[in-house]
Amino acid sequence: MPGIRQYYAKGRLKPGALNKTEEAYRQHLEIRKQAGEIVWYRFEGIRLVLAERCSYTPDFAVMLPDGTIELHEVKGARALFRDDARVKVKMAADLFPFKILVVYPKPKKTGWETEAF
Repeated sequence: MPGIRQYYAKGRLKPGALNKTEEAYRQHLEIRKQAGEIVWYRFEGIRLVLAERCSYTPDFAVMLPDGTIELHEVKGARALFRDDARVKVKMAADLFPFKILVVYPKPKKTGWETEAF
């Protein structure tokens, strides 16, 4: 795709390290927590085994006030949510009783757009 290279990461961060988009989303979650919209969140807090030698670790596990756990996957742009990642998310949504949200920043830092699975 033309122009997609601008969204590629410069390199993989160490496990547990947040990239800039994930950090911005963590700050968004913290604001929601302070407002009482969520009660807990953790970066890379859950690992789901999808098949032998195949697992999925969502960026954030989030607990709502009613005790529901959601999994949030943060992407820098919709174009970055390609086939391989999309298949893992769909498979995890089919195998486990979690709502999975893929989250993208809106243009000009005006909030977050979500796609639910």
